[in-house]
Amino acid sequence: MTGGALLWAPRAWIGGRWADAVLLHAGADGHWADIDAGSAPPPQATVLPGPVLPGLVDAHSHAFQRAFAGLAERCSSEHDDFWSWRDRMYSVAARITPAQLRVVAAQLYAELLCGGYTQVCEFHYLHHDPGGVPYADALATSRALADAAAGAGIGLTLLPVLYERAGFAQAQLRPDQRRFATDVSTVLALRDGVRAWRQPRVDAGVAIHSLRAAAPASMRTLVQRLEGDAGPIHIHVAEQTAEVEDCLAATGARPIEWLARELPLDARWQLVHATHALPAEIDAVAASGAGVVLCPSTEANLGDGVADLPRWLAGGVPLTLGSDSNVCRSWAEELRWLDYGQRLLHRQRNVAALPSLHDGATAARLFDRALAGGAAAAGLPAWGLVRGARADLLVLDRHAPGLLGVPASHALDALVFATGAPALREVWVAGRRVVADGAHAVQAALARDFSAAMAELWPAQAS
Repeated sequence: MTGGALLWAPRAWIGGRWADAVLLHAGADGHWADIDAGSAPPPQATVLPGPVLPGLVDAHSHAFQRAFAGLAERCSSEHDDFWSWRDRMYSVAARITPAQLRVVAAQLYAELLCGGYTQVCEFHYLHHDPGGVPYADALATSRALADAAAGAGIGLTLLPVLYERAGFAQAQLRPDQRRFATDVSTVLALRDGVRAWRQPRVDAGVAIHSLRAAAPASMRTLVQRLEGDAGPIHIHVAEQTAEVEDCLAATGARPIEWLARELPLDARWQLVHATHALPAEIDAVAASGAGVVLCPSTEANLGDGVADLPRWLAGGVPLTLGSDSNVCRSWAEELRWLDYGQRLLHRQRNVAALPSLHDGATAARLFDRALAGGAAAAGLPAWGLVRGARADLLVLDRHAPGLLGVPASHALDALVFATGAPALREVWVAGRRVVADGAHAVQAALARDFSAAMAELWPAQAS
């Protein structure tokens, strides 16, 4: 092999099961050229120090909200919900600068890597200055995110967001939403600008904030102009019961019902949250080929509700995970929350498992479903430990609490359900190691800059 990397793992997760003695060839282009199980390690190979998993795609992130994580957990009135949280979150959205955004995102992206994500889809709507005036460089905030991703070493799919009104009955944006203002042409220009960079490991699609935030005519125009484009299309939908009620009042249909009826959903579409979905709506999504992005820790933090996971799984709908508000940056914890929510709701154990799959392992079924949905969510042609996919992998730390002494066959189960912190010894992206001995390569510098940015954003709370 010329260039690239030759790696050998004692075990690796391939095709939904553990395979032994796996040789992994990362080509000079940073993609898997070949993967062979049952191979002895050649002298020139780097021997990886533990079992190997593919990285997952974080299919829904608002990077700037990392600067708000942990700062909304106090109640100042008798009632606190998603909408009051949103109003407080806007205080960060209204003030953060491109320079601060780059620093906050870099810290977040390093944390996501340590949490097992090697690609992040950034649902990006902070485009203008705090007064709502476009920057001289229209891509200033997009560039900040791309620079952060490059510095951390994570792959990035930027999703500029169509955001043009405050609600179904509010044709204009609120003053605290003026940074978000876009129309169809702006969104497409932002997408094309990102693509024109041809920056390694940076891709772009588009997003629609929600049915309440975009007019039907605009959404139809956007879809028409996306004809023939393979990039992903993401949308928040049916996250809150109030959103469902408002949609019914405005359109006579529930949000997912309206989407499936009025727009040509296909495999490019990713429905974020989809918390409040009826069986007929789930069936309609399944028939369309669209995917769903579940964000269990954020949905719990915001009191959104619990998705009908058994129905989504039974329908074969592509499923991915999102860190969303970034109160959690580990996919293992997201999977734990995903099943624990179902256990509490149904008062049963291992709700997501099937005895006929993976020996009845809940973690394996959920992990494989999230893995399989990653390529479409990120707009990539392939994903995972397969030829042609980017050469990303995770190396488990078998000596970490929760994994220590666990039989090899149950390592994934223990990682999800018995490990309280990320237990990854190494993380590789595009054939290059970015996390070693459980720490990001530039963790200290990122933490220093992040602390300084937080002190600027929250001077009254700084100590």
